[in-house]
Amino acid sequence: MKTNQTWQEKLNALLNCDLKSLFPLAREKKRKLYFYVGPTNSGKTYHAMQELMEADCGMYLAPLRLLALENYEVLINNDIPASLITGEEERIDEEAGHICSTIEMTNYALDVDVCVIDEIQMLGDVDRGWAWVNAIVGAPADKVIMTGSVNALDAIKQIANYLDEELEVVKFKRINPLEVLPKATMLKHIKPHTALIAFSRSEVLRLKSKLSKLYKVSVLYGNLSPEVRREEARRFREGESTVLVATDAIAMGLNLPIETILFTTDSKFDGIENRLLIPNEIIQIAGRAGRYGHHENGYIGATSHKVLEHIEQMFHAPLHTIKAPFQVKATTTQILELSKHLKTDNLHKILKYFSQHMRFTGPFSAANIGYMLDLSLVLDQKKRLSLEEKYLLAGAPVSIRSPLIKSAFFFYVNAIIEKKVVPYKTSVNMHGIAKTQLELLKAEDEVKKISLYLWLAYKFPDLFPDSKEAESARIRVNQYCEASLKSNKLLKAPMRQRKEHDKRYRGRKDKKEKAQKPRTRRRRRR
Repeated sequence: MKTNQTWQEKLNALLNCDLKSLFPLAREKKRKLYFYVGPTNSGKTYHAMQELMEADCGMYLAPLRLLALENYEVLINNDIPASLITGEEERIDEEAGHICSTIEMTNYALDVDVCVIDEIQMLGDVDRGWAWVNAIVGAPADKVIMTGSVNALDAIKQIANYLDEELEVVKFKRINPLEVLPKATMLKHIKPHTALIAFSRSEVLRLKSKLSKLYKVSVLYGNLSPEVRREEARRFREGESTVLVATDAIAMGLNLPIETILFTTDSKFDGIENRLLIPNEIIQIAGRAGRYGHHENGYIGATSHKVLEHIEQMFHAPLHTIKAPFQVKATTTQILELSKHLKTDNLHKILKYFSQHMRFTGPFSAANIGYMLDLSLVLDQKKRLSLEEKYLLAGAPVSIRSPLIKSAFFFYVNAIIEKKVVPYKTSVNMHGIAKTQLELLKAEDEVKKISLYLWLAYKFPDLFPDSKEAESARIRVNQYCEASLKSNKLLKAPMRQRKEHDKRYRGRKDKKEKAQKPRTRRRRRR
């Protein structure tokens, strides 16, 4: 009985966690928190970066590899030695006092003067919010500067109160005005420096093909690699293209000389259902219009009256406040301890138990991260993987919706089990430019496969030794993607999509012919 009580006491201690205790270096410091709050194009990130550059040492934590790279270059261009660390690459300068990093790669053992945490409203994200929570609670800096939108303000106040740390809120206002256009804009009347917003890759490419007859067009969507997104942004920024077609990938980080943003739809598929856009999404995207230093005003509109009505209504509606509890991901130590207590190394069961039973002091809850649960089901079938390896691999950058990446992941996992060295091999044939959307998609997925290889090379360097070859291949594939997107040639849609288009066209044609036939007969009778 006594032994059972001891076991239960240990389990209770494990399942009741004070989050701040997991970051001892941050607790040793007398930190002060700052929240630079304001809309897009208000200068908040610029001022935060100025503070970082004036510090002897510091960290910039980014939501995207592209943003980490851009601000790394800002530091280098200002003669400030810096290192870059992301999940798939390292550029280490041993003499540097500054690091630019993706937020998941935060070094919690590095004592710095200033830490800038960008896009802090991401703490409300279902899959990645835990990384922002950890950074707020655990960044080992004297001055922690968070930048983001006002909907995160209450959340930051709650966390600061839990930490019992001083918080100073610095408010920023948008530098130039943003206006909603009074009427819808037809595609043939688009002006230069306009960005059209769609919410799927296929729709972006369809619009590009349509608009390329009238304009030089750049595109931005999530499946593109950071390098290609950057090149497409450069073309638009430098006037090589006059119109941009983008998904909501435009909403974070890219500084573009956009004067007008036009929504082509008022709904999006969020992974579960097709739903109307909410104020937070519209305002974040719309804020990219009217870039300071390029345009005096910014304008928001739509390509149809119906869409414009919803966009205007949501633009003037209040933002949805991010509310507690804020999600926390399990640590490797917690996973291993739960395994002992549950007497299982089944990762899926442990993750579900963690999310259902873990309790945190403060405004936090255990995260049930969807993509990790999906991967854990696959990894639990690999009996020769250790639990620690399974948990590590469950965090890999894998989209199991892509057959190429899914197949590559299984191959790489089996190589880890067998302890076999894996040379990098390309899976796509690239000649000239892509002629179809499918050929372009295969190249885009190849870049993601390369990212997965580089991520594994970072974790298992002895088994994945071809980092340089993979990086060279990434350059070649990106160049192929860039050339394909730069071309004004029509990218043929997949056969299914073309059949649906032909069916709709035939339907319209039949209706038109039926409407015309009576009039033709009447003319003949006369």
